[in-house]
Amino acid sequence: MKILVPVKRVVDYNVKVRVKPDNTGVDLANVKMDINPFCDIAVEEAVRLKEAGVAEEIIVVSIGEAKAEEQIRRAMAIGADRGILITTEEAPSSLGVAKLLNAIVEQEQPGLVILGKQAIDTDNNQTGQMLAALSNLPQGTFANKVEINGDKVNVTREIDGGLQTVGLKLPAIVTTDLRLNEPRYVKLPDIMKAKRKPLDKKTAADFGVELKNSVTTLKVEAPAQREAGIKVGSVAELVDKLKNEAKVLS
Repeated sequence: MKILVPVKRVVDYNVKVRVKPDNTGVDLANVKMDINPFCDIAVEEAVRLKEAGVAEEIIVVSIGEAKAEEQIRRAMAIGADRGILITTEEAPSSLGVAKLLNAIVEQEQPGLVILGKQAIDTDNNQTGQMLAALSNLPQGTFANKVEINGDKVNVTREIDGGLQTVGLKLPAIVTTDLRLNEPRYVKLPDIMKAKRKPLDKKTAADFGVELKNSVTTLKVEAPAQREAGIKVGSVAELVDKLKNEAKVLS
């Protein structure tokens, strides 16, 4: 079985982002970039399935600027076999990404597509669902556990009331949640080997897809600064402040 894993280049989750002075977006100058954490989990799950003998090939794809090759190479160091980089200067919408991924699904015919449930920069949580609709494939979102059994995959997913297990017939779309696995540490020898793995560079036009972004960012603002707390001398003073200042007690 062939597994397709889309990954996105985002600001490293350990970095404290800064808003541009004109509020048009986030300042990306000299900021460390990495694979989106949910995508990292998707790559790890695909590699584990290959190590278990379920999958024969893992293809990782990224859509964005040319620098995203770095994230594809990292996914290869984890265990992906080859990569596809679709370069674009414009930040594509979730629908645009889904259309490109659908074109790749039609071309590569993977048995399973595993992708992060959302990216930490936009938090849209849309691409996996849109891809399932465009490709007419069954989907299991927010995966907590993935089990392949013949031509079927059981996906245990996190819902508000606990856990739910759905059975999907392959090929299928699965989006990953945080508790699916713990991504492995990438070793230097694997990073060096990844440089020799094949990587195809394409554009959206190569797949006959026109990227039109129907969403425009009007303004980006940093969260409001939290005011410092205060200490009270007694329970009576605390009750008084909650009642008369915070107005949370009647």
